[in-house]
Amino acid sequence: IENAPPEDIWAEEPENGEPSNDPDEESELMESPFISTEKAPISTFSADVDTASYTYLRKLVSKGYDLDKLRMTIKGSPLRAEEMVNYFDYSVNAPAEGDVFGTKATVGRTPWNDSTRLLMLQLSTEEISEKGANNLVFLIDVSGSMSSHDKLPLIKSAFARLVEVLDERDVISIVTYSGKEEIVLSGCGGDKKEDILNAVNSLVASGSTNGEAGLSKAYTVAKDHFIEGGNNRIIMASDGDLNVGISSATELKGFIEGKRDEGIFLSVLGFGTGNYKDAAMSALAENGNGVYYYIDGEFEADRVFGEKLLSTLYTVAKDVKLQIEFEPEQVAKYRLIGYESRRLNTEDFDDDTKDAGDVGAGHSVTVFYELVMADTAKDTDIIATLQLRYKLPDSEESTLRTVGIGNVFTEEPSTDFVFATAVIETAMILNESRYNAKGVGLDHVIELLVNADITDEPDRIQFRTMINTIREAT
Repeated sequence: IENAPPEDIWAEEPENGEPSNDPDEESELMESPFISTEKAPISTFSADVDTASYTYLRKLVSKGYDLDKLRMTIKGSPLRAEEMVNYFDYSVNAPAEGDVFGTKATVGRTPWNDSTRLLMLQLSTEEISEKGANNLVFLIDVSGSMSSHDKLPLIKSAFARLVEVLDERDVISIVTYSGKEEIVLSGCGGDKKEDILNAVNSLVASGSTNGEAGLSKAYTVAKDHFIEGGNNRIIMASDGDLNVGISSATELKGFIEGKRDEGIFLSVLGFGTGNYKDAAMSALAENGNGVYYYIDGEFEADRVFGEKLLSTLYTVAKDVKLQIEFEPEQVAKYRLIGYESRRLNTEDFDDDTKDAGDVGAGHSVTVFYELVMADTAKDTDIIATLQLRYKLPDSEESTLRTVGIGNVFTEEPSTDFVFATAVIETAMILNESRYNAKGVGLDHVIELLVNADITDEPDRIQFRTMINTIREAT
């Protein structure tokens, strides 16, 4: 292959290898390898709409970290490429009438490897104008580690945005935990905004962190105020430094798995740096059928509490699984970018008892595969088949949808495609990916951003500013 990268990046996964979903292994990023389509044409994984990795990186950059310090810091909590990509909004196809998901596919060149192509897959759901009532239990860490300005004080500030979008149908409770758990507010109407803010502003950080006891109390409160047909959810705010009771990601996973069948979802808001425990926070949200946001400052607090928290917490599809079967005559090898902790075994796809990610109203899921095209590939043929399996919120039986993916290659992909590849390339550079065949650096990311036409996109402009800040600090 002309301009082929070093041979070791083509190394394949053992033929019968199974994905490791042990959250305690997250201290080292195990990127998905290239897999021979002839040997194993099927790739299966769970949907993910978390965005924490991006805002965590942004927090570190704001503290003045250069490239070397960023790389050293994230070795303990690697940047998940899919969370970087899915932070941003892209142009998507709306679902057809009667469908839950719209789909879109694009194939373009790989900026970091001249020998491969990139497949961009997008799933999207529609916004829902009429949402049910919310039963929200805020589980807030008030241990001593939460005293810094970017933790509990930021939570208090963020609540001011939240109360503006609550109404009389909503029921709000607040449970705190440190050395002991306490119910600060129980079943308060969403229209009683002053009562909610007074309860939050009264919180003081002190003591150790017993997350297990706090979670147990929060689930009890959520059950007490359960709303049939409503959005029943615990929203946990913490730095993840759980030092009493259950503390490992594996133990947390087991605890949450035993609770999620009660119809109560768990979402997670991360705060702070230093002792931040990303693996524990990610495991909680992943196994609690919820989303994981990292709040790095006032901008993100406004974005999540003011815009995202209620509008996207309404689940429209649960246990969403994707299975892509590649055609060997078209694709010789493939590599899923990101979703390392979301990989599933092939047989898990048809198993309705196997948990997977949930997708809320107005959410989109963007997925990239790096492809080695076969010598026999033709532009007019189907290169893969996407099977999408999900359950409606009130059902335990899944729905199956199948979509053919043509060889939709373009020499001039959309600005969305180009921008998303710049985000992926950034994650690869920071994680020191062995799949960076050209060894490209941040200068190359800037070149991609110039071609992505981001002049009218504030979030994308901010991303470019962040990349420039890293370059200047290095």
